[in-house]
Amino acid sequence: MEHLHLLDSHLEAPERFTYPFCYEPHPLCQLAAKEVQAYIAAHPEIREDADQGKMFGVLVVEQDILGSPRNPRKSYGFLTAYSGLLAGRNDWEYFVPPVYDAQQPDGHFKTTEREISRMAKESGKSGISGLYGDSKQLSQELQTWLFHQYQLLNARGEVKDLVDIWQEYYNRPKLLQKYPLPPGGTGDCCAPKLLQYAYQQGLNPLCMAEFWWGATTKTELRHHLNYYPACRGKCKPILTWMLQGLDVDPDPELLGLQQMELPVVYEDDWLVVVNKPSGLLSVPGRIGQYSVETIMQERYPGSFVAHRLDMGTSGLLIAAKTQEVYRALQEQFVKHQVKKKYLAVLEPNKPNTPTNPTHSGRISLPLRPDPMNRPRQLVDLEHGKRAVTDYEFLSDCLVALWPQTGRTHQLRIHCAHPDGLGRPIVGDELYGKRQKGQRLMLHAAELWFRHPVAQQEMHLSASTDFLL
Repeated sequence: MEHLHLLDSHLEAPERFTYPFCYEPHPLCQLAAKEVQAYIAAHPEIREDADQGKMFGVLVVEQDILGSPRNPRKSYGFLTAYSGLLAGRNDWEYFVPPVYDAQQPDGHFKTTEREISRMAKESGKSGISGLYGDSKQLSQELQTWLFHQYQLLNARGEVKDLVDIWQEYYNRPKLLQKYPLPPGGTGDCCAPKLLQYAYQQGLNPLCMAEFWWGATTKTELRHHLNYYPACRGKCKPILTWMLQGLDVDPDPELLGLQQMELPVVYEDDWLVVVNKPSGLLSVPGRIGQYSVETIMQERYPGSFVAHRLDMGTSGLLIAAKTQEVYRALQEQFVKHQVKKKYLAVLEPNKPNTPTNPTHSGRISLPLRPDPMNRPRQLVDLEHGKRAVTDYEFLSDCLVALWPQTGRTHQLRIHCAHPDGLGRPIVGDELYGKRQKGQRLMLHAAELWFRHPVAQQEMHLSASTDFLL
């Protein structure tokens, strides 16, 4: 089989297929990935393009080999793919083909695309707006036609085109109005390519993983050879369809949350300040109801959490015991009258990178959500919301952070981004390197605010034992 590569291993196959949006790569996938990485390194024409930053994927499959009818033998093989194009091509023999090849120069897509480009160019020269309108409509029609060519299989052998998959996934009227058609490039990521080819060839998928090769770009914030989940924006609707018929690992985020202790740092008749552990939600969310807020409401009916910390972040969190106190605290947050100090442990400097442990300064990088890959955020200098962080290095890897704004993942991105500190926080699987069993090393260590009833200035600190 042209694109199937043998994988020599006596490792046990997993019991279920990989849940692609939150996983630890199986050792078989890691073994396959090393072979792909060696192949990329040995082929300069591929490596040169991949070095700019590219996602690659591997799918380990089981295949029948020679054996007796009573004692059939199985062996492992793997398929590999890249997202989008590689060096402008989608026909590299080592990798599986695209679900649909739109790059044929004499095919309908490329022929029509050239005609649309000609019309738009003529419109620009002549100033005739009607031609531009026609070319824009033709471009939208061509994109819709292309999506219909993606005839995607699932493990039961059923087929649906990309438009039907997309619209059935976003089947509620408001969602369908917001997402009527897939964005460009949908269907060209690693996972759909790999599964489609495996189904077409009658191969049994065992496990899958994706890794990043090359430079860390300012938009992606991904790291060389680190494993990442499939993108949710483009791939969640597709893989929800394509995985039907496979026995897939459950979403680990839906398995329930561990019950944790919640130490109290300060308490009076009006409010309570706790030291939230890493791994506990601040408020109920998609992955569970157990949270600081639900614990507080059990202890103090009618209480509210006044602000939030990421699930992985530990440290000081204020809960108001009454709605009046909650509103007063909210007003302080809105007016930026609450001061917060965080401590973060950063990944070590790369070799030959100068460091200054006493360095301090300010980071200003505006942020916005990445709609195609939630919950990730993006730096966007044009459309992002203002995000400002002051910082001071206390040692080579320990930094104090004072957020002046409160954007989602602000501190994590400001640390990881090349125009920020350029060093991800240890344990940050979204913007740094995945490290099995390692918590996010970010801690809300100190908090300053005005007591909403007593009107006295409060300064509280939380234990920093996590740094030991």
